[in-house]
Amino acid sequence: MHRIVVKLGTNVIMRHDGKVALGLLCGLVEQVAELRAQGIEVLLVSSGAVGLGMERLGLLERPTVVAQIQACAAIGQSRLMSLYDDAFDRLGCPIAQVLLTEDDFRDATRHANLRAALDALLTMGVIPIVNENDTVSTIELDRATDLRPRERIFGDNDKLSALLLKHIGGDLLVLLSDVDGLYDRNPTEPGAVVLKQVDAVDDAILALADGVNGRGRGGMISKLESARIVLHAGKQVIIANGRTPHVLERIVAGERVGTLFAAVKMQEPSQEKVAR
Repeated sequence: MHRIVVKLGTNVIMRHDGKVALGLLCGLVEQVAELRAQGIEVLLVSSGAVGLGMERLGLLERPTVVAQIQACAAIGQSRLMSLYDDAFDRLGCPIAQVLLTEDDFRDATRHANLRAALDALLTMGVIPIVNENDTVSTIELDRATDLRPRERIFGDNDKLSALLLKHIGGDLLVLLSDVDGLYDRNPTEPGAVVLKQVDAVDDAILALADGVNGRGRGGMISKLESARIVLHAGKQVIIANGRTPHVLERIVAGERVGTLFAAVKMQEPSQEKVAR
């Protein structure tokens, strides 16, 4: 495994009382630093900016006015990067902030520039920390209903991380939230178990999603749609609990943690079929 994308959800960054889960965050930072020391390139896609902005302003509920959410994102993004910079600096790991909008994937020139910048950062041993630029890109915040589906590229960090992996040539996407993986039914039901492996995200699998989860915008349905993007690119995805001890180290070591979405390899065509 050469290059992985790790997405940290809001419910990993923040505690249930709205405060920063500092111990958990620092533990994940240590794991990323250890992977880097092993020669694995890691890109972090981190949620939490809006939540941190709300915490700084003393807001108990997420605002409903888009401009106010933008303000929370602007306040929280600097706090988020300060936390990462301090934690990674203690381990001797340089980081870089990368804020993206949908146009960075729509426009060919901007996309090429993004790929070149990320490749340069990774080559220099820097850990890019990626987030949506919520301060200026409102489509990710209000999800306007008058937009045609084809106009939306991503609306949350789950899909952003999937596109990032696809376009930067990553090997594995790890989606960390506060759930252990994809359950075979509503996890509140008795007897619900985590699926160890999923080979295709079809209608039956999508039906297992249970709506939006907590403060984040994504939820399980978004994670499944992101997994489908990655599977179509021939790569793998793992949905796991960010609160699981040493979760990243165990995943990279090959231990079964969470739910693995494994791309099914197509059989190579025979020479006769190729000739035809």
